[in-house]
Amino acid sequence: MKSQSKTNQPLLGILFFIIAIFFISVVDTVCKFYTKELHSIQLVWGYFIGINLILWTFFFLKGEKLSKLKTTERPILQIARPAFLVFSISSLFLGLTYLPIAEATAIGFVAPLFITVLSVPILKERVDIHRWCAVIIGLAGIMIIVRPGGAFWQLASIMPLLGALFFAFFQIMTRLLSATENTYTTLFYTGLGGLGWSSLMVPFVWTTPFKIHFLVFLGTGTMGALAHLCMINAFDRAEASLLAPYNYTKLLWVVFLGYWIFGDIPSLEMWVGAFIIVSAGFYVFYREKN
Repeated sequence: MKSQSKTNQPLLGILFFIIAIFFISVVDTVCKFYTKELHSIQLVWGYFIGINLILWTFFFLKGEKLSKLKTTERPILQIARPAFLVFSISSLFLGLTYLPIAEATAIGFVAPLFITVLSVPILKERVDIHRWCAVIIGLAGIMIIVRPGGAFWQLASIMPLLGALFFAFFQIMTRLLSATENTYTTLFYTGLGGLGWSSLMVPFVWTTPFKIHFLVFLGTGTMGALAHLCMINAFDRAEASLLAPYNYTKLLWVVFLGYWIFGDIPSLEMWVGAFIIVSAGFYVFYREKN
């Protein structure tokens, strides 16, 4: 059934994927707004509280049993994987505390290039010279955005880059799990593990939240859970290689939201650097598909 749906509903898969990217963009924007009041790690902790509330409701309505959800052949990988997601989101949110959202997002687009690099030692994949060149070109795009010696060349500009590296590890582990694990089992461990890892970190940055902050936690968590569920539906209906380039629609969303909410106008360097990074990413997707 799954393979048939993939061949019959690619446009619906793309639509689900773009909606998921939109939800993620809104989460980033909302959390950037509240980094003035709460530390990024506390925002991540609240985000996972909201995600778990929605996911448990979803599992209950679907009639998923806890004994089935927690059954896994690779428990260590399932527990370790959410840690990298927590580190990735925390790094991005910390960068958003100081950087315009479009610039931080563009820097984060280097993640597929990091996946290419990590696939060699971890997945034992062979990477040809063309993809290595794409990685180098993509890193050059990063240098154009952060402009060494310029306004963005600071610790904050490193945080989205670290976030991209952590996300690459997260994606690599997702590939390792996809061969043997049920999708909902992995989703279960993602939510619960994310809350567990962020709960270990949040006491060090704790600030007593107000009522509005709990609404933020619930709202961002809801959108995060919906994004995950939309992505599951997207990958059920379209091939990963078809969907991957649509990750870059996030730049359009955050440029609009950044201008609307914060009055940010992306610089020429951001557009040039983003174009180079996205082009390098597209080339990697092309080489992997062929």
